[in-house]
Amino acid sequence: MEQEYDILTLLPQRPPMVMVDKLLHCDPEVTETEFAVREDNIMVDNGKMSAFGLIENIAQTCAARMGYINLVSGKAVQIGVIGALRNIEIHSLPVVGLTIETRIDVSDEVFGMTLAQASSRCGEQTLATGTIKIALL
Repeated sequence: MEQEYDILTLLPQRPPMVMVDKLLHCDPEVTETEFAVREDNIMVDNGKMSAFGLIENIAQTCAARMGYINLVSGKAVQIGVIGALRNIEIHSLPVVGLTIETRIDVSDEVFGMTLAQASSRCGEQTLATGTIKIALL
């Protein structure tokens, strides 16, 4: 990945449900994104992003990956849905003003299903970890 992309060209989501600001890295196995927690975010309450917001950020990191793969292949952005969440652990909720970095490591892809290990962090602090399965529609 050599250039920066407008995140809205990679995601099927639209404001106010966009939970990724920037695609930092994408290759067949690893994808990393960045997201700044803002007060006006739909998933922020009392100055903190909710656990649902962290999970949606992980799912949208998967979506950004597929959007990037589709874009460089000349295909349209596909819609995906969360097929399963396993062993999701929320370690800490980020406060407004912090930037989340999320990484997914793809462990398997078959028949339109992607299985990935996910982790979100702010600096050295782990926010969330777990496994996500995404199904493409």
